[in-house]
Amino acid sequence: MSDIAGKVVAITGASGGIGEATALLLAQRGARVVLGARRAPELEAVVARIQEAGGEATHVVCDVTRRSDLEELVAAAQDRFGRLDVLVNNAGIAPISRLDDLRVDDWEAMVDVNVKGVLFGIAAALPGFRAQGSGQIVTVASTAAHRVVPTMAVYAATKVAVRAIAEGLRQEAGDALRVSVVSPGFVDTDFAAGAADPELRRRLLADRDRIAMPPDAVARAVAYVVEQPAGVDVGEVVIRPTAQA
Repeated sequence: MSDIAGKVVAITGASGGIGEATALLLAQRGARVVLGARRAPELEAVVARIQEAGGEATHVVCDVTRRSDLEELVAAAQDRFGRLDVLVNNAGIAPISRLDDLRVDDWEAMVDVNVKGVLFGIAAALPGFRAQGSGQIVTVASTAAHRVVPTMAVYAATKVAVRAIAEGLRQEAGDALRVSVVSPGFVDTDFAAGAADPELRRRLLADRDRIAMPPDAVARAVAYVVEQPAGVDVGEVVIRPTAQA
């Protein structure tokens, strides 16, 4: 039996892309999943797919920029399934641009979602993990945290930040809490939609169609870190298309 079976897993950004693929895969492997995202109809559709396949799932409309929403997500797991074993901090945005474009509102939004959203998730889950003596936090970062390129300075900075937060938490965690990071490269999602510049968006879409890996490749990486035995902590998995520089 998989070490995923029976675990209660909450996933942010679960209405599409990596979050949806992760929810479907973990549920298929026996996890009970609690899905959070801003788009209720899409969340309901993912939950329906899981339930139709015989899995257990529920959802909470969740905006990770609101701390109370993350608290409600964790509470929903505890109320429905009696506990929370894993929190997957997956929600993220990427309205990338050159710094000269001065899209300051986009910069702030990336900090709010990509960094503060992760911190709010940790704050919501950590007390329960400490009380039950176990738990795992998995954060989806990016290969942008390892290699900065033009147009991605602020996005990369947010991903560097969450890697640092995760590493700090790992060192503070002791032997009862596991902390992992999954850093994907180019994934076939709506990443390009956030780019305001039409030419940048066109190039991103062309690169996506040429080299991007499917979201379920990243979901398998998340499953890998979750399925490890209690005494094994995978610090980071970096996964990218073979064609990505």
